[in-house]
Amino acid sequence: MNVHVNALVNAHLPDEKTSAFASDVVAGLTHQPKQLSPKYFYDAAGSDLFEQITRLPEYYPTRTELDILRDRGAEIAAIIGDNAALVEFGAGATTKVRLLLESCRFAAYVPVDISGDFLTAQADDLRRDFPELAVHPVIADFTTAFKLPAAIEGQPKVGFFPGSTIGNFEPHEACRFLRSAREILGVGARMIVGVDLEKDERVLHAAYNDAAGVTARFNLNLLLRINRELGGNFDLSAFVHRAIYNREQHRIEMHLVARKQQSVRLLGTTISFRAGESIHTENSYKYSIERFGALARGSGWKVQTVWTDAAKMFSVQALVAEA
Repeated sequence: MNVHVNALVNAHLPDEKTSAFASDVVAGLTHQPKQLSPKYFYDAAGSDLFEQITRLPEYYPTRTELDILRDRGAEIAAIIGDNAALVEFGAGATTKVRLLLESCRFAAYVPVDISGDFLTAQADDLRRDFPELAVHPVIADFTTAFKLPAAIEGQPKVGFFPGSTIGNFEPHEACRFLRSAREILGVGARMIVGVDLEKDERVLHAAYNDAAGVTARFNLNLLLRINRELGGNFDLSAFVHRAIYNREQHRIEMHLVARKQQSVRLLGTTISFRAGESIHTENSYKYSIERFGALARGSGWKVQTVWTDAAKMFSVQALVAEA
């Protein structure tokens, strides 16, 4: 770690987040097989590209989940009840949470995200548009334990985890996250989770290999970020985006595949690639309703209600913490 930090001192501001990024990147690229965490997709450029992905005709999850939240808002409100505090894990753009805020009578909203500037701006917008709502942003990594604001102590808690982000975790990591969320939210908590469902592989392939190439640019932007923030010298034209469906694991896998044999310099380390060798950048697990129910039960939650679209492409699930 010290050699990585020393290299950063010479070329980049060695703040805590940059140092963690450097450590994770070097560890991932020297691992066999090579891998990078998908949480590093979301710099400013990556976040903008992902917003473009959500509007692509092939990419069904976002619009399908929005339709479910819009159409089933009254039913969700009936389950949640009034005057709860809504805690959103990994809060991003407010499009989805606004649908809940319009349907349900929350006393407070606690968006949790590691990006402080973005979080603050989103919180300010919500205070303006929902003046009766107490908004308490928390800057934290939602995948680790964090403290809720003292202002919502004693209020019933509802977790919100939309976007099928649960599918980006390995199943054991998803269990760990759900257990952590249960501990954070406390006794009697509920949680609203977006879960992508198993479907025709052709639909999945098109969603992650769009004709416009936006997902490819999103994936390759991770290398661009490494070049910019960590002084790497990746040649983006020497890598190609590839997304495949792994039937055995029930998941889409995203990779960056080396077109040729090459070496990359990064923070004093030389990383060699064989032609055809890949960097595994993301998994997106697809669940049956039964398999996700079993995962939830193993994590201390019970599935109370499942809402899907007519084609059963996507689900929004209401969980209740078991005693």
